[in-house]
Amino acid sequence: MSAAAREFLRRSIEKSDDLTHRQIIRRGIDQYLSANGRGRSRFTDWEAARQRCHEIKWEAVNNLDRYLLEFEQRVKERGGHVFWAENSAEACRYITELATSRGVKKVVKSKSMVAEEIHLSPALEKLGIEAVETDLGEYIVQLRNEPPYHIVTPAMHLTRQDIAALFKEKLGGVDTEDPVELVAAARRSLRRHFFSAEMGISGANFLVADAGMVAITTNEGNGRLCTTLPRIHVALAGIEKVIPRLQDLALLWPVLATAGTGQGITCYSTLIGGPRKSNEIDGPEEFHVVLLDNGRSELLADVEQRDVLHCIRCGACLNACPVYRTVGGHTYGTTYQGPIGSVLTPHLRGLNEFQHLSYASSLCGACSDACPVKIDLHHHLLENRRNAVNTSDRPWTERLAFKIWRWTMLGTARFRFLGGVARRGLRLTQALGLNGSPLDPMAPWSKNHAAPRIPEKSFRALWGKTNASR
Repeated sequence: MSAAAREFLRRSIEKSDDLTHRQIIRRGIDQYLSANGRGRSRFTDWEAARQRCHEIKWEAVNNLDRYLLEFEQRVKERGGHVFWAENSAEACRYITELATSRGVKKVVKSKSMVAEEIHLSPALEKLGIEAVETDLGEYIVQLRNEPPYHIVTPAMHLTRQDIAALFKEKLGGVDTEDPVELVAAARRSLRRHFFSAEMGISGANFLVADAGMVAITTNEGNGRLCTTLPRIHVALAGIEKVIPRLQDLALLWPVLATAGTGQGITCYSTLIGGPRKSNEIDGPEEFHVVLLDNGRSELLADVEQRDVLHCIRCGACLNACPVYRTVGGHTYGTTYQGPIGSVLTPHLRGLNEFQHLSYASSLCGACSDACPVKIDLHHHLLENRRNAVNTSDRPWTERLAFKIWRWTMLGTARFRFLGGVARRGLRLTQALGLNGSPLDPMAPWSKNHAAPRIPEKSFRALWGKTNASR
């Protein structure tokens, strides 16, 4: 078992036992589900909208080279710069070298999961450059020195009292639990950073190929302040974020808002295509787009799982997942949590180290039903499990156990005989009071649960007795 798998199990036990934590998450997700239901009702046909979004992303991903080159050309025509980063190190190096060469001392960041993926803030801070998160949820977890808890709602795991105590400690002069006053305190603090930063870094919800524009969606307006006030704007995005046409946003934007928060449309939907022109009064002097691969090309080459790149990072699959609702976001120990993270992370960070995530699922299919671009997530989890068994390091005991299981299942007499042996052995374990001990073959279950009652007869025997006279 990898270190990541051991830590996942440890955190899972800890969080599933924390009833207060589970109540906070359940309340937050229940509110989301209610809003999401209202949002879907605004569509004449939600399933038709999902299908069309799937088709848009399918077209983009299956023609990724053409659309990315078209996007690059349009950005350069407006005076922008485009850098292709093969991995996290190249992306961080480009941004940090740009910052140091321009004398940047402070960076303000709009919400970006890709920036979390490449660990951009630590790379900047290592050079003495202050990096400030400006999304309210991201700002809160940054003050707590924590990673985001959820793709859309980074501070979902915190109560109003938690945030009030945090602001009192970190911001000073804040002694209230009133949400309006807490937001006002955060706004006052962030405004100082907006006006003193030399560089703004944003993510990108979509990269529009035919317009050469970055589409950004926020609810707080911080994205516009990050991209217009500093003299340098860097947009950081995975290569899969490209879409073919500007008109595609007419559907993708409201679908993203509905799937992400239940809104009809997000408060701030912004299109950015380049640096400030001579006749414009705001905007950056320099505009850079960093296109990150970081394993995405390898996933693109996998025809079976290529549609994972359709993801628009709405977080709907997390909210639908019973495992996520129980163990929470930090348990995963990855940038992307929940079902999409369990599918995507083994491709981005290595199947051998993160194969356990594919087993963190009940395979109920709720994630696939919730996905607004119709990614077949629960089947991809099964495919990752299969790939892990075929290619990853597995304990010899596990391989031997499955060989014995296969041999048993292929013979009726063998199955009947070994089933009887197992029942007698388990009853003997219970009779001797060995449940939960190292000698108990069911110890992984019985050490935390009541031991199940072992039947006297097999199902086959009971079936034969019940139906003997028929």
